[in-house]
Amino acid sequence: MDPLPAATPGDTPSPLPPAALRRTCDPRTFPFATTAELDATTEPIGQERAVAALRLAVGVAQPGYNLFAFGPHGVGKRATVEALLAADAVARPRPSDWCYLNNFADGRRPIALRLPPGTANALRKDVERWVESLKTAIPAAFESDEYRNRVESIDADYTERQTHAFEGLGEDAAKNGIALIRTPTGFSFAPLAGREVMNPEDYQKLSPDEQQAISTKIQKYQGDLEHIVRDAMDWRRERTERVRALGREVTALAVEHATADLKARHAALPEVIRFIDAARADVIEHAEEFHRTTEPQAMAIPGLAPRSEFDLRRYQVNAIVDHDDEAGAPVVIEEHPTYANLIGRVEHLSQFGTLVTDFSLIRAGALHRANGGYLLIDALKLLAQPYAWEGLKRALVARQLAIESLGQAVALMSTVTLEPDPIPLAVKVVLFGTPQLYHLLAAHDPDFTALFKVTAEFTDEIRRVDANHMPLARLVAGMVKEHGLRHLTAAAMACVFEHCARLADDADKLSIHRERIEDLLVEADFQAAGMASALVEATHVRAAIDAQRERTGLTEERLREAIERDIVMIDTCGRRIGQVNGLSVYQLARTRFAQPTRITATTRLGKGDVVDIHREIRLSGAIHSKGVLTMSAFLASRFARLKSLALSASLAFEQTYGMIDGDSATVAELCALVSSLAEVPLRQDIAITGSANQHGLVQAIGGVNEKIEGFFDLCKARGLDGRQGVIIPASNVQHLMLREDVVEAVCDGRFQVWAITHVDQALALLTGLAAGDEDTMGNYPDASVNGRVAARLAQYHALAQPRQASPGAAPRRVGRGVRVKGA
Repeated sequence: MDPLPAATPGDTPSPLPPAALRRTCDPRTFPFATTAELDATTEPIGQERAVAALRLAVGVAQPGYNLFAFGPHGVGKRATVEALLAADAVARPRPSDWCYLNNFADGRRPIALRLPPGTANALRKDVERWVESLKTAIPAAFESDEYRNRVESIDADYTERQTHAFEGLGEDAAKNGIALIRTPTGFSFAPLAGREVMNPEDYQKLSPDEQQAISTKIQKYQGDLEHIVRDAMDWRRERTERVRALGREVTALAVEHATADLKARHAALPEVIRFIDAARADVIEHAEEFHRTTEPQAMAIPGLAPRSEFDLRRYQVNAIVDHDDEAGAPVVIEEHPTYANLIGRVEHLSQFGTLVTDFSLIRAGALHRANGGYLLIDALKLLAQPYAWEGLKRALVARQLAIESLGQAVALMSTVTLEPDPIPLAVKVVLFGTPQLYHLLAAHDPDFTALFKVTAEFTDEIRRVDANHMPLARLVAGMVKEHGLRHLTAAAMACVFEHCARLADDADKLSIHRERIEDLLVEADFQAAGMASALVEATHVRAAIDAQRERTGLTEERLREAIERDIVMIDTCGRRIGQVNGLSVYQLARTRFAQPTRITATTRLGKGDVVDIHREIRLSGAIHSKGVLTMSAFLASRFARLKSLALSASLAFEQTYGMIDGDSATVAELCALVSSLAEVPLRQDIAITGSANQHGLVQAIGGVNEKIEGFFDLCKARGLDGRQGVIIPASNVQHLMLREDVVEAVCDGRFQVWAITHVDQALALLTGLAAGDEDTMGNYPDASVNGRVAARLAQYHALAQPRQASPGAAPRRVGRGVRVKGA
């Protein structure tokens, strides 16, 4: 093979200057010495789109304008929504209170009562005092001398009538020789002998006619006695009714004063007055229940209320929602959105093995508490609970709350229970979730978009422009104040800004991920405390960042150690044919790092197929397979437009045993493949990352900072020699926010970073040869990389064709200008 010519300057890009590797923040841009001078705020920045959507949802009263807020976890979606809703809720009127009352006509159907805000508990307490007063007043009335005298008069009248009837019957029977005898079991008749009852022996001595006459008389008086007994039963019932009527009269008088006072307290509420009247009538009807409260109770059984206490609950008010301590509309956050916690439930008590319930055991759900205001729910938690999502949708569609057990809702149980009146529902529901969850619901649930018409999309980054510097600084000051941390100096704030740019993976943007920023501030404060500093300095922020990386760096360290010990084979010096260092990013929870990966390629005569070994064994994702196919298309487009590509090639990521995906290794794979075809070695002291399209243009990739730092750390461990470096896409230069030690090494000439726009530039850097430009005839310079590839492919093509001429035939040009013998 001809000697390798030197690359032309146009083929090889120059290394990036240190200023392009990290966009620093000058502390002098901040017009303060410490954050203590700032007006601290917790108001969101960069969320104008989401805030506008939230205001639309709040302002539109039509049904269906509920809100789904989505965005990355930890950006402060809930805090932002809570703050805005809390500010709006204060300006809105308090919604109505709600109670459940006993339905004296049908206890299975409790009555829902709407009350003015803040009055439900007052009514409940007033009714409790009313019942307590009745428990004293009614027994006292029954124990009064007047009541007793009137009962005694009724009893005397009943006794007199009964006595007179029996005495009259006895006197009439005695006149006819028959005695009326009272026995322990009732009355009986017997013949008289003078003034004494005839004994059986004397009765047997009578003649049959005399016995028959006596028997006839007895039968006649027996019938009279039966009439009197029936009359006595009627008199007893009359007596009982008179006593009951007297009891109702006495009870009415006893409750009149307390009831009048209760009605006067709530005279402005007609529905309450109707309930009081119904309760008063029921009290009068069941006055004996109050009388029993003075009787000694048997030993209480755990879980079983005494009968008298249970009966008295029928007059209570079950205040399920009261807004007495609220300043405006409620903002309710439901952390455990089960079906019962959302819709409400009816509890039961166990009495002698039987479950019993009544209206006083109705419990409100989150929708009851949020009615007239706002309900905030995590969408994933909601969907994880059985039937909770269906229950919420049913309530929003019907615009009312009907409490029913889950068994009733899904028709799995037919247990007799309560059927409380439904309550009208007017609530704004806010769901929090991810974009993926939102799109899944929108695609698979036709009710979702009808009920949640408004979406608020939160972002975790803002543009890095001067207009955003002070708002973010004030937000940081607000976090410091909120968590009681030490204030930051301007230099420390500059470090925080640079870290925000690093979190955004973009030198021209700033991350506003609240959770990550708060974590950094807390840990920087810890570092300042350890150094006995009253303020957080830049050194404390840098120490916190280093500590974060150190805490989560065990896996990265072990992988790098395996490379340093040559367990995982990665060369960082020399040259190899068909071998290049790619860069792979690993994501472990919130930790992301990169390590070099050896990519190899082999080529041979074949039918134009490029085999991705990982794809063949199903360890390759679709995006990676797309990159391989794109690379194949580029090769065919460049070298085989007028002939078949008589090539077989294999590509592999060496010593990787899990799934790989992504197309960021396309340029590296292409360089390895070209190296194998051209038999030109590639530099191993350079790692490369980048995606290529079918025209060979290099496209941006993700994780560029981690990829550069991953190869840098390995080279540093083995010793930096000034030749090592990383090739990246030119479109990724704007994303560079490299660690300060990497930038320092570049400044000192110990490490390099190149940016390319085309794969030919990568080939020139890795091979030291000119890639070679195509001339007007479609040919490449013979000694260039592309020329060598074209020659090898032409050779493969010639070998793949059947021979039609003798070996001594004159050479002729085939394909795209490469001269080979034969046809």
